[in-house]
Amino acid sequence: MADKLPESLIELQREANRAREAATAAGYSPEAWRPWVEAAAVVQNAISEYAASTGANRNELEQAVKKAAQED
Repeated sequence: MADKLPESLIELQREANRAREAATAAGYSPEAWRPWVEAAAVVQNAISEYAASTGANRNELEQAVKKAAQED
């Protein structure tokens, strides 16, 4: 994506990434994985809303956000 990505979307993805790491380290249980599932839903909804409001391609936006969240 050529446009500047909103830092808010990148941070939401980072939060989901951290929640995934914690969930997978804890082993499977609905309680341990709930924060990851909820964080993933939040970031997916935010990406969808941003794409709809700007006309961005949702899939390209999601991939760009995921990539940017991994870069530190």
